Amino acid sequence: MIESTRRSIAKAISYRIIGTLTTTILVFVAFRRFDLAATVGLIDTFIKIFLYIAHERLWNRINFGRKPKQPEYSI
Repeated sequence: MIESTRRSIAKAISYRIIGTLTTTILVFVAFRRFDLAATVGLIDTFIKIFLYIAHERLWNRINFGRKPKQPEYSI
């Protein structure tokens, strides 16, 4: 089954929330500057959301690792 674009977008956003928090915290711990941490976190988020969506859509076109769908019934 191929995922919808909406599902890919929802997955990207939820994953990026975790990633943004991680990046922001790491930058803050390293530099002790909240403004820098927030800026890096936001830029990182927007770039990686689009990369993730493109990655998901590309993988939906590749059959590697997929099993053929079996019919619900046979005669």
